[in-house]
Amino acid sequence: MEIGYLSILALGFVLGIKHAIEPDHVIAVSTIASRSKKLWRSSLSGVFWGIGHTITLFIFGIFIILMKGEISTVWAMSLEFLVGIMLVYLGITSIRSIKKMEGNLHEKHPKDEITYMKSSLIGFVHGLAGSAAMVLLTMSTVESVWEGAIYILIFGVGTIVGMLFFTTLLGIPFILSSKKVNLNKTFILITGGISTIFGIYYMYNLGVTDGLFKLWIQ
Repeated sequence: MEIGYLSILALGFVLGIKHAIEPDHVIAVSTIASRSKKLWRSSLSGVFWGIGHTITLFIFGIFIILMKGEISTVWAMSLEFLVGIMLVYLGITSIRSIKKMEGNLHEKHPKDEITYMKSSLIGFVHGLAGSAAMVLLTMSTVESVWEGAIYILIFGVGTIVGMLFFTTLLGIPFILSSKKVNLNKTFILITGGISTIFGIYYMYNLGVTDGLFKLWIQ
């Protein structure tokens, strides 16, 4: 490989890490990490988010590159809107999980409610929403389909590494407070509240400020 292309791949890896810590990504995964009783499981939730995210980017990215097509503005924004819906859902379910915690107080071994499938699905939705921007970025930096494929995969590895680090970091407060029920419930309530409020803001911004609702009815 040429040194110039290797530099592009290195940049893709760094951009992948940066992409992983975007607010909507971190907020979504934090609602999953908050449900874990073990730090390593919290960390793995980030890994599975990255895997789901990469799979979507790769499949849709290569498809669009091969077809030399473009995703319409309405479709791209609608997929972003789906992220807002998901954030609200995750926030509400996180808040509702507090009642389940109260029901598990009498159990000797409370269940760890974290699910890797759910983490992968969250990553999948995020990847679906970001596929248009990813393809535009890829097409502007590479010259062939196989170079684009490698770039997307390296970018994906960057997102996995970035999310692994941040879910580990985010999981620490929840793990340390796991035996302090009231404090743990407070952390989960805050996380769920932030996810819900940010999701509503996200949808409002897309629908009203950016004009998605008007595009839907045209």
